[in-house]
Amino acid sequence: MAYANWLTVSPTTGSGNGTVSVSTGSEHSGRVARTTTLTITAANVEDQTVTVNQAGKPENVDAPATASAQKTGQTVTITGTSNSTDLTFSLGTGDLSITLPSAYTANGITVENGATITGDPGATAEYSWSIQFTVPENTTISEKSKQIIVTANGGMTDTCTLTQAAGDAYVVIKKDGSVISSLNLTYQGTAVSFDVESNTSWSIA
Repeated sequence: MAYANWLTVSPTTGSGNGTVSVSTGSEHSGRVARTTTLTITAANVEDQTVTVNQAGKPENVDAPATASAQKTGQTVTITGTSNSTDLTFSLGTGDLSITLPSAYTANGITVENGATITGDPGATAEYSWSIQFTVPENTTISEKSKQIIVTANGGMTDTCTLTQAAGDAYVVIKKDGSVISSLNLTYQGTAVSFDVESNTSWSIA
């Protein structure tokens, strides 16, 4: 039986005494150690075997440091990687009004927040995860943000700060609920009022 394709062996043939090097082309990103066996054969000699073990990568979770949303609002997808058995998402500090989804995607399948991922893909390799947030329109003239925290099974965390651009300033003049551009006074000069709707400071000159 051939050895696993993640192992590089050099040389694979020889005559007389020799030294063989074994290595891997890339790191093993799964949590669980992997094993393969080298079989050394020669004519008229009993086969010899060498078991090669590669340690697993410590449990980890990685999220982008930042993400952004338009002032008009949008659906934002945040993606990262992990090799944990499960991930738990939570919201941290900030004034951006978003709702934490009940599920996310890991290794191409939908997973309930905090639940064990079917098949434990992180045992053999890091997998990609993604989670979507619906960001409403920002009607203020201030930038808003919210921390999104992802926690692996072992307790390690990573945080992404989702920032939404400031909305546009506006001033709308209304009377009795309708937008107006003029106002009429009687000859007596009796006071007439109008409403100013705005999200910024204003003055009348």
